[in-house]
Formats: sequence, structure tokens, C-alpha cells
Amino acid sequence: MLDSDLAKLYEVETKVLNQAVKRNIERFPDDFMFQLTKEEAKALVRSQIVTSPKGGGRQYLPYAFTEQGVAMLSGVLKSKRAIEVNIQIMRTFVKLRQWTLDNKELSTRLTELEHYFIEHCEENRVDLVEINKALSLLMDRTKPNEIGFKTE
Repeated sequence: MLDSDLAKLYEVETKVLNQAVKRNIERFPDDFMFQLTKEEAKALVRSQIVTSPKGGGRQYLPYAFTEQGVAMLSGVLKSKRAIEVNIQIMRTFVKLRQWTLDNKELSTRLTELEHYFIEHCEENRVDLVEINKALSLLMDRTKPNEIGFKTE
């Protein structure tokens, strides 16, 4: 999760969250938190982060936190809100892991089927397009409902 998203959930400024992390940096090894590269940040700008003109917006590349990093934040941000948010985030990670396990076999079988048709139906390209549409529709139906902590 990105620092800015976590800051919104914790109802603190991103700067405050990052300052708390930097004061306790020994709690955040590379597999708990890392800074995005310029290329990754640019990709996010196109999809979700809005930048401001000079004098505003982010001056540093965003930080991303893994599940373990998010768990560590509850020890760094010691508010009641931080505890509540962390509990919800941890529950969300558990649900995502379970959903992934529940749908792994289906996903594997669909991928095998897609590869089979690519190998064996080259001459029937139109049929392959229709099959891919059907597979995509089926995959969309197996996506999880929105889960997680709601702030509104």
C-alpha cells in the first residue's frame, strides 16, 4: 500500500506518516517498505496520484508498504485510529490471500485452456477471439467484491 493511501486511512498527513517511519527506520527493512522508482511513480501519476504545480504536491517519491510494513506501522503510529485501521487492513490481507487460494485452481485451468486454444486453433482465429472473450468474462465474475476498511 502507498504511504499516501495509508495516511488517508490513518487520518494523518503523508508527511507525518513518513516522518514517523523515518524516526523508526530500523523497524522497516526493505521487505517491509521500499521507495518507488521514478518510472513507477510516473505510472501512478497517470493512474491515481495527482500532482500540484510548483510549491505543492509531493517532493519525494512515494513509499510502498508490504503487509509486514503495514503491521509495523501500528507500533509506530500509536493512535486508536491506527490500531483500528491496522486490524481492518490485516483482515483484508487475509481475505485476499484466501480468495487467491480459492481461485488458484480455476485460474490455472483457464490459463491452460487458453494456451491449448492458442496452440491448436491458430487457423480458427475468430473462434479464438470469441473464446478469449468468454474466458475474460468468466475471470471477471470470479473477482472478489470490494473488501477493506471504509472511511465514509
